[in-house]
Amino acid sequence: MEIIITAVGPDHVGLADPIIHYVTGEGANIAEIQMYDHDVEALFAMLLRIDLPQGRFDALRQALTTIGQVKNLGVRVWTPPITARPRLAICTTYRPEPGRAVLEAIRQGRIQADVPLMVGNRPRCRDLATEYGCEWHDVGDDQGRPNDDRMIELFDEYDVDYIVLARYMRVLPPSSCWKYAGGRIVNLHHGLLPSFPGIRPYHDAFGSRMLTYGATCHFIVPELDAGNQIVCQTTFQVPPGTSLETIVQRGQAENEPSCLVEGVRRVVNREVRLHFHKVVATESASEGK
Repeated sequence: MEIIITAVGPDHVGLADPIIHYVTGEGANIAEIQMYDHDVEALFAMLLRIDLPQGRFDALRQALTTIGQVKNLGVRVWTPPITARPRLAICTTYRPEPGRAVLEAIRQGRIQADVPLMVGNRPRCRDLATEYGCEWHDVGDDQGRPNDDRMIELFDEYDVDYIVLARYMRVLPPSSCWKYAGGRIVNLHHGLLPSFPGIRPYHDAFGSRMLTYGATCHFIVPELDAGNQIVCQTTFQVPPGTSLETIVQRGQAENEPSCLVEGVRRVVNREVRLHFHKVVATESASEGK
């Protein structure tokens, strides 16, 4: 079985060795290893993707949790759900359309998942959570500044498999990205990457006199809109002379929601996964072609 291990905490020597020695001693095959050492933040982070025989997951998680306690590391041990429905956390700021589209796709059976909670740094989407029976948690202050540590606590508390950033307009800090690394955070960007990153992609594309506009669903890595982790892109065309207001309205109401739904579906169905910061098709997806 595939298992993803992340370890995050204050940087000091001798953090990686105990974890690596334990998993290799248990006969695990290491398929991927990444380490992050950020001097400015004094942050250490590590990702391990391993293969281990079935039936040893609980013992592995208990042992690595103990190692984390000794080394002052937050250790998370996760395996992609095979028989159970994945649990999603939907994060929002202002726009309700992408989150609603995912929730409606789940209700209609197009996405096989559950959404136990929604999280927002603004209260705008509270009613959406109530409408679809999701627990709502507001993690923002009166200026919309999120409590990132509280977000991670909620994801852990609700045993979330994937985090869906549905036009969540705040940047996750590197520590949060690494705690749920390995293709567990999916973001909707309202422009085509890598050509139009940043917070105003419609305006930038309009300024370049584009006639094709789009949205990008991608896995999150610590670099903002890095562009190499694309899961899905959808586009629409407009005739010359179309106003920016019309373009934005069409993108927000139609294109962005459909892009996120298809991206989440691909991730939940394990058609794609993240490997060394690159999106790769799974064997099952390749065989289905």
